[in-house]
Amino acid sequence: MTVTKYLRALLASSCLIAASGIAAESMAAATGIPTAADGIGGVVTSSKGPEAGVWVVAETLDLPTRFIKTVVTDDQGRFFLPELPVAKYQIFVRGYGLVDSPRVDGSPGKNMNLTAVIAPDAKAAAQYYPPNYWYSLIKIPDESEFPGTGPKGNGIAPGMKTQQVWLQQASNNCQTCHQMGTPATRYLADNSPEGWAERITKQRSDGDQAIGNHGPDHANAMQNGMTAFGRVRGLSMWADWTQRIEKGALPKEAPQRPQGIERNLVLTHYEWQNGRYTHDVSGSDRHDPNVNAHGPVYGVASMWGYVFSLVPNAPQTVEFGFKVNYNKSVELLPADKEPDAFPHNPMVDKHARLWVTDLGRYGAPRPGSQPYPERMPYCTDPSNKFAKYFPMPGQTKNTTLVWDPKAQKLEGVPMCSGTHHLMFNVNRKDLYFTNGDQKVLGWLDIDAWDKTKDAAKALGWCPMVLDTNSTTPSKRPGPDDVTVTPDHTQWNQPVRPRSPGDGEEVGSVAQQAQIDPKKDTRVEGGLYGVDADTSDGAMWFAKTGPFPSQFIRFHPGNNPPETCRTEMYEPPLLADGKSYQSFGVRGISADTKGVAWGFTGNGQLSRFERAKCKVIAGPTAANGQQCPEGWSVYDSPGPRIEGIKHGTADFFYLGWVDWFDLIGLGKDTVVAAGSNSDSLLAFNDTTKSYTTLRVPYPHGFRTRGIDGRIDDPKAGWKGKAGWATYSNTAVWHQEGGEDGTGPLLVKFQVRPNPLAN
Repeated sequence: MTVTKYLRALLASSCLIAASGIAAESMAAATGIPTAADGIGGVVTSSKGPEAGVWVVAETLDLPTRFIKTVVTDDQGRFFLPELPVAKYQIFVRGYGLVDSPRVDGSPGKNMNLTAVIAPDAKAAAQYYPPNYWYSLIKIPDESEFPGTGPKGNGIAPGMKTQQVWLQQASNNCQTCHQMGTPATRYLADNSPEGWAERITKQRSDGDQAIGNHGPDHANAMQNGMTAFGRVRGLSMWADWTQRIEKGALPKEAPQRPQGIERNLVLTHYEWQNGRYTHDVSGSDRHDPNVNAHGPVYGVASMWGYVFSLVPNAPQTVEFGFKVNYNKSVELLPADKEPDAFPHNPMVDKHARLWVTDLGRYGAPRPGSQPYPERMPYCTDPSNKFAKYFPMPGQTKNTTLVWDPKAQKLEGVPMCSGTHHLMFNVNRKDLYFTNGDQKVLGWLDIDAWDKTKDAAKALGWCPMVLDTNSTTPSKRPGPDDVTVTPDHTQWNQPVRPRSPGDGEEVGSVAQQAQIDPKKDTRVEGGLYGVDADTSDGAMWFAKTGPFPSQFIRFHPGNNPPETCRTEMYEPPLLADGKSYQSFGVRGISADTKGVAWGFTGNGQLSRFERAKCKVIAGPTAANGQQCPEGWSVYDSPGPRIEGIKHGTADFFYLGWVDWFDLIGLGKDTVVAAGSNSDSLLAFNDTTKSYTTLRVPYPHGFRTRGIDGRIDDPKAGWKGKAGWATYSNTAVWHQEGGEDGTGPLLVKFQVRPNPLAN
């Protein structure tokens, strides 16, 4: 049964249930509830009286795309659903301590009361808890068992030097694709180690609606990830977790219902992407959220090669794909033609054009796929100053795509550096990328490209070179301080980034022991998150490897590549000399004060304030430990895995600083993607407190990136919003399973109070 047929059957059957909506005559006690032609208000009560802090959900299939609105009741159980398009809605109540109420009919302009249903027991209530509450039940190896002694010892791989390395492995190899703790992951037909071994060999067939032909790639990734733990020990750990749940183990604590300002949240959900895995979302220019007002919000269905757009006011979706003839041309394809690109990350520019990174082929080559070409000549030609300083030989698979919706024109730029995520820097000149080749930081000068259409004149890149021979380590470098030279003998070359499973020392501490203090030091490593520093035009990058991960700050200076400056900062080592205050950073964002914020795989928010640093450069900069005073770390709300000291059972993928108060919690609110807690977690740097913006329906909200936009600057809270999309690779893990909920685009707004219209 298709998603739509399933939902229509569900909605139709719910109409036969005795209505729990109560006529408007009983609304007399519910003073202060608005009435509006495009809204529905009322009171939620149960056998215990008014239900405060529970969610009221209105859903319809009458519009061009499935549409859902969710609000929270106030302390008297009152609610108001605003801005409902004309349609027939099915409405129900969800909340902690409850089970879902029967769905009842409702229409805009007609207020109604609702009856909540108390959960019959603790087990029934726990089925609505976010995944991190269930994941917290897992029992990981004790700190005393590290480093691992291999299959003839304790079964833990020797490369697992510390418990933190183990935890980072669990985050990066399990939770980057989907949540851990959902029903799909905690309930297995066979909970034995052998059952788990069989489970991770299973793969989706080619042509899968969610992930295309990439089932084998994900099955291989699960196998490799389990091997990195120590296969037998890892399988036993996961089996023990699900066996205890099967026997009745429940989370030791219950999530708190929304409190205070959390009850002002309004969520608007739009189904899009036709059931395909969605990577990321963009709706406006990061530096000017007025761009593209009322226009499409874009997302990428990476593993199918499609880009989706949704116009919220319609609401309707459009799907199109790309075909990339590497280093030659790009073509726009209609949705009925299978594309061959792998679009990864979208970003809208100041002209409302859409820029997309194309990662080329993903995973193993498929029969009939074309080989990657050699890099373009300008990548190695010494007459190109960037190639002179650091040539980029070898093959390439990366193209930057730009789609102009007004001109209906698609262009592609063959890159010398790898591409992954993209971000505009603050001076509006360059488009920066993290890189797949791990060696350089690359960018595209948009103005030069627009004027010349010559990639050789528009591309630039620099190796990551640290100033480790400085005699003035506390000096803030100027825009023309020199660290990059074509004479590579002037640098200490990188210590090879090591992975936890290779049995060698991990961490960048090994770098410092091998440097010549008279030379600068080049580093390598995989980069992921990226954001602009508004204070001086620099860029911040999250360097995910080696353990424990680092922050990279890069400034091109006034005459790159000669003036390129790279700084590396690593979370402080703890007193034991092997554990870190924070680890596993994946996303990074910066506030308007120049503070960088890292989002980690163990549910921590890492704050780094460079202005506090007493040392910027010099020999200690080789391992990033030169500025412990710049760091502060905040655990996320929610349960902690038993036996760990730092972090929680949540997982942060990327994050975003709300520079313009688009969600409604204030300027410079730091927003973490609570990827394992069905939420966005908003952090106030003044009060050092979190506000949890929970998505309770459909269960399984897991996002990667966040964006925001102003559609009407005069409309108050209604004219602006934050945007995030469901980003589970395993779409079938979401509520309803195979025939349940497809990916949703979610609009986040915080209004002045729970009844504001």
